[in-house]
Amino acid sequence: MDRQHLTRREALARTGLLAGALAALPGQAGRAAPAIAAASKPSVVYCLNTGTIRGQKLGLEREIEIAAKAGYHAIEPWVEAIDQFAKAGGSLRDLRSRIGDHGLTVESAIGFPEWIVDDDARRAAGLERARREMDLVAQIGGKRLAAPPAGATNQSGLDLQKAAERYRALLAVGEAIGVTPQVELWGPSRNVHLLSEAAFIAIQSGHPKACVLADVYHLYRGGSDFHGLRLLSRPMLQVFHMNDYPAEPPRDKLNDGHRVFPGDGVAPLTEILRDLLASGPGLVLSLELFNRQYWEQDALEVAKAGLEKMKAAVARVKA
Repeated sequence: MDRQHLTRREALARTGLLAGALAALPGQAGRAAPAIAAASKPSVVYCLNTGTIRGQKLGLEREIEIAAKAGYHAIEPWVEAIDQFAKAGGSLRDLRSRIGDHGLTVESAIGFPEWIVDDDARRAAGLERARREMDLVAQIGGKRLAAPPAGATNQSGLDLQKAAERYRALLAVGEAIGVTPQVELWGPSRNVHLLSEAAFIAIQSGHPKACVLADVYHLYRGGSDFHGLRLLSRPMLQVFHMNDYPAEPPRDKLNDGHRVFPGDGVAPLTEILRDLLASGPGLVLSLELFNRQYWEQDALEVAKAGLEKMKAAVARVKA
């Protein structure tokens, strides 16, 4: 066969034969397939968190279209928007197909169930809310749900060991549905504002699917050292919220609205991304901004600018 005219189908077939041959060699069983799977993963999955264009009030369908037109691989919608779409008579099955037709995946979603609080009744209601939210996410093909310390942000002295037990219960709910909740740290919170606290909860849960959701802004706002990211493996940190922050106001005065495009602030993005990418392929970088100036601009242009700046930040690491 002419090597220059090898078709894609033939190439894939040969790859499969090679994998089988390697697996058959002594001591190679179970090694070849994972190696090839890992090699096929992209180093970065670029994702649009719809909070970035939330202020334009476009609706979930239009947000999906914008993510695709801007060139993203994935979208991270808010559960509230999925629920509104369904209550308005929209078909989640059709929406899932439309997302796939646009070439997108749903890597994560944003929700706020009170799974971590001390009050038993509120926590039970929070778990039920999480169940409903994860079901909505699953129906559109979503993989993960943010699990921040909602309801406990102003509480002092939360027992992290109990939080780990509660996270395990949340993971059990998600496992039955097929969606993985991610412990999300919140910088301004009195609880789970440090990367180490989120990691403790995930590790102490003892669940194989436990993972952490971190964020440039929240890491800085909460006082975490960015170098801690190098200690987390890819299974532990799968999705990372991308943004930046300005030199002013001071850290304790920053709020969500101060977030800016990656590279437009003073965060050490090159060092952050170097540590994150060193943990392996498949990292989801999700652009999450709540800047009201961006909400006043054309949503597609904002999405495009954000993607370009994320790619530029990654390119600086690889240069």
